[in-house]
Amino acid sequence: QVRLVESGGGLVQPGGSLRLSCAASGLFFSNYAVSWYRQAPGKERELVAVISTSGSANYADSMKGRFTISRDNTKNTVYLQMNNLKPEDTAVYYCNVKRWTQAYWGQGTQVTVSS
Repeated sequence: QVRLVESGGGLVQPGGSLRLSCAASGLFFSNYAVSWYRQAPGKERELVAVISTSGSANYADSMKGRFTISRDNTKNTVYLQMNNLKPEDTAVYYCNVKRWTQAYWGQGTQVTVSS
């Protein structure tokens, strides 16, 4: 019933920007905190950002000042605006919702930062 679909990834040069989207069906984002994670080759999946039901946001240290997470509850969509991208940001980006003990993930969208 629950489906999360990420979009907006692609190839961008260092210093560039991308805006990722995560659209949900089967649940209302307004009732849950929503997270963005990423996983680079050879590395563990890491938390990027979290947005609460009230709209407050937290970020991993390496993303602070560059990334912005936001939500549009009328569209049931969460966004991740990524600015000043660096090669180390290259990864597959996933959105996530946890309901009780059940975690829901999208298929991921590839972000590649390269000159």
